[in-house]
Amino acid sequence: MPKINVLEKQVAELIAAGEVVERPASIVKELLENAVDAGASSVTVEIQGGGVRYIRVSDNGSGIERADVRSAFLRHATSKVRQAEDLSGITTMGFRGEALASIAAMCRVEMLTRTAQEQAGTHYRIAGGEEEDLEDAGCPVGTTITVRDVFYNTPARMKFLKKDISEGNSVAAVVEKIALGNPQIGFKFIRDGAMRLQTPGDGKLLSAVRCVLGREFAENTIPVSYRVGALTLSGLITKPAFSRGSRTLQNFFINRRFVRSRTCMAALEESYRNAMMVGKYPSCVLNLEIPPQTVDVNVHPAKLEVRFTGEKEIFDLVYYGCKTALGAHQLAPELKAEELRYNPFAAHADPKPPVQQRLSVQDYRQELERLAQQEQAQKQAHSWTSRQNARPVGVPLESLPTGMRQEPQPRSWRLDVSPEPALRLESRPAPFYTGSRREEAASPVPPVVQPPKAVSPEVAAPVQPAPPATARDPYEGARVIGELFETYILLERANELLLVDKHAAHERLLFNRLKAGGMGEERQMLLQPIPVQLSPEEHGVLLENLPLLEQVGIEAEDFGGEDLLIRGAAPILAQADLPAIVTELAAKLLQGGGRGLPEQLEELYHTIACRAAVKAHDHTPMPTLQELIQLLREDGDAQHCPHGRPVCIRMSRYEIEKKFGRLG
Repeated sequence: MPKINVLEKQVAELIAAGEVVERPASIVKELLENAVDAGASSVTVEIQGGGVRYIRVSDNGSGIERADVRSAFLRHATSKVRQAEDLSGITTMGFRGEALASIAAMCRVEMLTRTAQEQAGTHYRIAGGEEEDLEDAGCPVGTTITVRDVFYNTPARMKFLKKDISEGNSVAAVVEKIALGNPQIGFKFIRDGAMRLQTPGDGKLLSAVRCVLGREFAENTIPVSYRVGALTLSGLITKPAFSRGSRTLQNFFINRRFVRSRTCMAALEESYRNAMMVGKYPSCVLNLEIPPQTVDVNVHPAKLEVRFTGEKEIFDLVYYGCKTALGAHQLAPELKAEELRYNPFAAHADPKPPVQQRLSVQDYRQELERLAQQEQAQKQAHSWTSRQNARPVGVPLESLPTGMRQEPQPRSWRLDVSPEPALRLESRPAPFYTGSRREEAASPVPPVVQPPKAVSPEVAAPVQPAPPATARDPYEGARVIGELFETYILLERANELLLVDKHAAHERLLFNRLKAGGMGEERQMLLQPIPVQLSPEEHGVLLENLPLLEQVGIEAEDFGGEDLLIRGAAPILAQADLPAIVTELAAKLLQGGGRGLPEQLEELYHTIACRAAVKAHDHTPMPTLQELIQLLREDGDAQHCPHGRPVCIRMSRYEIEKKFGRLG
């Protein structure tokens, strides 16, 4: 057995410090908690280079007496716990006495502090756990701690740090969480010389929420105030209409300490049951005031996870508190003029005022006759096309009546993209465009889907050949005869009736296209770029994965702060909710540790395909339905939608005639 050695003090301190200091954000968190415990009403955080090069945290709290400055940097030195019984009633943010010792073990630290009773302040310097200097200094009441060169003496830890922008976003997230939990304190956050956050410190949670999470978030919140015995719940929850595709904006605090609690998350989401769409999540800023002896905050090195003595009581507090708040407010969403749905790819003209026309009785009758004749002509054209399509295969033209000898001609069509309100029914982009070989929607489309012709392998063709003859084509010989409920495409083939779910079919085609390599290279620039407000973690992980956004068809760039700006998208995403796709991608990346895992990307492809596909009850022209069937034949792998629902079902002629009693 190898000899057992007692580690040197410096090595032991480096190992212990690694449990507390993982990155610059860990340092900022510990220093901010000390400032809150010191009774500060104003705190300023400044970082440079993501916090790796420089961190400074200043507060106007009580300060540290000179006699205690050296002791403050000793391990397990604290003013908040004196005996074992104190651990059952912790009311402060910090209590273990590890923060300053751990920071000093891995960084170069300077402290400038003074209490109200002292005439002169104290300037103390320590690096790598070794004291360098202690002297008098002039300074205001409070404490300022400057940290430089994080992990300068542990290069093995340094190489695992992320880019400066990601580390800076993590620091911003810490500052925002503590600012939300302490609205009575005014916080300033300066990043690389620019002011990124400033809260008023007026004690109003809504003011802090407006500064941290934005005006839109603040305007879509509902106040919560609920009490059961010694348990109190207060804060803000979002209206059901203001939902998100992830849980990143769910903020829970226990006695003003930010925590992650599955119990609280489950209770919050349960209170929204039947009031929010599946796959959407509410956001909140909720603080639970509970007796300190009923919660254990010492179960996680960073104190992010807690353990309750009564999980059911906590669940009921959050559930009934949020349920009561939701029931007391009008939840019907208000549709504002600026929120009306529009196509970001199309130029929009101002709506024209209605034109007043005066008609005589004679003119009015003539107009009615003209409309009736036009309708009759359309019916005759439709009937003529149906007879042409119904001609049996293989029957020569000479054997048919004279009126049916003309071959049906392929028709060109183009979806109307006029911005006029009266024409918006047909103003959707070509809904079945999947970024494939079609260059524009005006390509000729045959009115009847014909069986594929054999293509010789020696002849190079620019068009993808149909499946081999050995593969069963489920739509071979089928012809489109109409649409049912504006949802199902009806096809007739030999002795079968086929019903194709147009949404499921289009969704599967898009999903296959995404898995095969994304949305292609074609992008359309938005006339009005769309800003997306994100959390710092979401912002950082998306900036590291912009190529992934490009792969799913979205062109975006950094917009400063925690915002991302969507400038362009693939044509197929013209009707999709682009901000929702971006936030969901961020959530998937965060779940995968900053990189898109295959199963998570596949779920994202499901979402994009579903949101971009044509919807049930959307009006779809007949040529477009025929094009969809042709795309299904060319794909060859579209039997089920990504969620497992069938794309096509069959009904035999035998079953139909049996229902009508025609079989005797």
